Amino acid sequence: MEFLSAIVGLFPCLYDHTSKHTVYIRDLKKNLQALSKDMNALNNLYEDVKARVERAEQRQMMRRKEVGGWIHEAQDMVKEVEEILHRGDQEIQKRCLHGCCPRNCWSSYKIGKEVTEKLESVSGLIGKGHHFDVVVAEMLPRPLVDELPMEETVGSEMMYDRICRLLEDPQVGIMGLYGMGGVGKTTLLKKINNDFLTTSSRDFDVVIWVVVSKPFNIEKIQQVIWNKLEIPRDKWESRSSREEKGAEILRVLKTKRFALLLDDIWERLDLVDVGVPFPSSDAQNKSKIIFTTRLQDVCHQMKAHKSVEVTCLPSEAAWTLFRKEVGEDTLNSHPHIPRLAKVVVEECKGLPLALVTLGRAMAGEKDPSNWDKVIQSLSIFPAEISGMEDQLFHRLKVSYDRLSDNVIKSCFLYCSLYPEDWEINCEEVIDLWIGEGFLGEVHDIHEAHNLGHKIIKKLKDACLLESGGLKERRVRMHDVIHDMALWLYGDYGKEKNKILAYRDISRLKQAQEIPKLKETEKISLWDKNVEKFHNILVCPNLKTLFVCECNKLKGFSTGFFQFMPSIRVLNLSNNGNLIELPIDQIGNLVALRYLNLSCTRIRELPIELSNLKNLMTLLLDGMESLKIIPRELISSLISLKLFSICGTNGLSGVEETLLRELESLNGISEIRITICTALSFNKLKSSHKLQRCISYLILFNCGNLISFELSSSILKRMEHLGFLIIDSCNELKDIKIEVEQEGTQSDVTLQNSIVARENHHFHTLRCVVIHDCSKLLNLTWLVYAPYLEQLYVLDCESIEQVICNGVEESLDIFSRLKYLLLNGLPRLKSIYQHPLLFPSLEVIKVYDCKSLKSLPFDSNTSKSNLKKIKAEESWWNQLKWNDEAINHSFAPYFQMHNSPSIFRGFRAAQN
Repeated sequence: MEFLSAIVGLFPCLYDHTSKHTVYIRDLKKNLQALSKDMNALNNLYEDVKARVERAEQRQMMRRKEVGGWIHEAQDMVKEVEEILHRGDQEIQKRCLHGCCPRNCWSSYKIGKEVTEKLESVSGLIGKGHHFDVVVAEMLPRPLVDELPMEETVGSEMMYDRICRLLEDPQVGIMGLYGMGGVGKTTLLKKINNDFLTTSSRDFDVVIWVVVSKPFNIEKIQQVIWNKLEIPRDKWESRSSREEKGAEILRVLKTKRFALLLDDIWERLDLVDVGVPFPSSDAQNKSKIIFTTRLQDVCHQMKAHKSVEVTCLPSEAAWTLFRKEVGEDTLNSHPHIPRLAKVVVEECKGLPLALVTLGRAMAGEKDPSNWDKVIQSLSIFPAEISGMEDQLFHRLKVSYDRLSDNVIKSCFLYCSLYPEDWEINCEEVIDLWIGEGFLGEVHDIHEAHNLGHKIIKKLKDACLLESGGLKERRVRMHDVIHDMALWLYGDYGKEKNKILAYRDISRLKQAQEIPKLKETEKISLWDKNVEKFHNILVCPNLKTLFVCECNKLKGFSTGFFQFMPSIRVLNLSNNGNLIELPIDQIGNLVALRYLNLSCTRIRELPIELSNLKNLMTLLLDGMESLKIIPRELISSLISLKLFSICGTNGLSGVEETLLRELESLNGISEIRITICTALSFNKLKSSHKLQRCISYLILFNCGNLISFELSSSILKRMEHLGFLIIDSCNELKDIKIEVEQEGTQSDVTLQNSIVARENHHFHTLRCVVIHDCSKLLNLTWLVYAPYLEQLYVLDCESIEQVICNGVEESLDIFSRLKYLLLNGLPRLKSIYQHPLLFPSLEVIKVYDCKSLKSLPFDSNTSKSNLKKIKAEESWWNQLKWNDEAINHSFAPYFQMHNSPSIFRGFRAAQN
């Protein structure tokens, strides 16, 4: 029967044998073989193309879409052909008559047709694949943000959140992050960069990271920006000059909202030269420029809309960072180690770079005795600890290296003579710099002081010094910067005995230290427990000696100064029990240029001091026990330029003689003095030379001084008077300024006060303290002090007005005033009758002024610099305001503060 069926099925086939469709059946076997062969060729081509694409992608290229589509087609084709070949083989096997005759012509026909069509498709795919011999991939487009490698940040969350809030502010187009080296500025900038990867709210078209450094190269900066912007190479290379490339960058960036992150700027970078458009706050351009720098002044030069100081970590965050670096395994290895680790952390004072360096150095250190050694090294010579030189000091040293000249570098290193955490008085350290000769040959000491203040500003801008408690008057040096400075002075640790700065003098007593003193140039000793120096120090090269804050020290051993022939600076200040100097030696220090005996209990200055013919600076402030200055001692100091004797109140019998001797000195240019008698005050008023030298004047306990009168010509000559303190002058009733105009004289009155202001008398007066002057009624004379910055009025029971009623409202009164303290003024009713602008006011404090019912504030009074208004809450609540809106606008600045229990003159007023 099967044979019969095959014969019957053969008739349609024979009938159609000449038809074009019969070839599908006739050539099925041949076509299957051809398809299999072509499929092998396609497979080989597919593997070749795929391999080339993968190699290109490893080179950060992107496969072309056409190639990607072909690969997908080839993959699909392989599956389809394999299925057809399988069905075709089955169909061949079913044929009878030795494979010549199909059992089912229709089925054989369909498979034959599919095979023929696939042959054409495979052939076409092979031909298409051969076109990819040259290019299978293209360079990837640069991503929106290039992710930068960085470790997890610790402790900077609050700072980062603040920066992010500023980034959202449309008014902030340029932001500067400044701070000392190692504080984490670059880390914060990297975090900002990387967070752009996931933050869609800041929808920038491109984020560009550039490391600028110094000296910067505008062409290299342009090259980095070009790479990010994908400007065609041929177009870029056709721009031959820097200006043309800047124009091309500008053309592209003007069409984009960009974020430009500039790391490590040391000087002003001209964005116009680079080709970067200035970010604005309009709707078309909300781009941002964020940069880091160690120099605060760069923020101003770059016209930053907001400057943010990146500060050291608080103690808790510092501990967290150190724990992360040292590892829990180490911390938990011994019960003493956590306590010792916290001592190490405290030494770092929150500086992240120091915490990381020391944390890594101590990782795996499980022996507590080795922790003890590290703590000891931190106090003696930190550079000996692993990683401190290479990882910390050398990186911080960049700020030092980039100071503009050797004078500034010397002044910076000198600050390391003060103890760690010490608040350095700016005037004091400038006096020391002058004594050392850092500021050159001094002809005008006031010019030298101006130069010194500029240097301090540059060191603060470089974040090598920090502002102290009294803002412009004091600075501090971070502990780690302090250690680096000592390391630098000792020639990177090679000559570490060149400078010895100890808070424990017992280290000098160690036998091994004494021989090393022969190479020592500077010694700084601060030890509150030492009572006497017993050793004779042989220091042939010693130039500077500080012995300060040694409160138990009463004297020096015989011969202590004998072997210090080259000493130029001797600072013995603030030794509260020092009662005498070794008179047989002090006169032999003939190279001495600076001598400070302030705040000692020395009763009499030795006449041997008259031998110090090179002495330029003599400071005798706060010497309450001083009773005797030998006659002609001061006049014999022929090189003396600066003499200070403020707060030394027991010389009333010799004040006039002292003033005459000072007047006789040819080179004297600055005098700071306390005057206790009306006769001495009159001597000052009669001497043009003394008037030109006075910079700091204290009138103390002048019981016979009833009226303080100065003519406008005297004011003009007092061209350097910066501080005026009137203390405990209980008979003083008024202070008068006599304006000399066209041959006439008149007291300060409403009509001539404008004349005084126009002539800018008292143009250097910055600080005034009035204390315990019970009969004084007002301070209207202050209209003659247009640049006054600080005013302290304390315990003056009769004062009713600061500035009298009737003074011209148009006067720009207190326009520079930053700090105002009013305390213990029971009758005070008015500061000034009209509202004042107070454009510079930062702090106002009012205590025990129960009659003062209003402040000279209105809607025009500036709050741009105002930080706080401190007073008793009861006084604040009873104040009267012309407009309740004014009350509401100043209320956020009010801080409740009870009246201080006691004020003692100027020093207490500063607290």
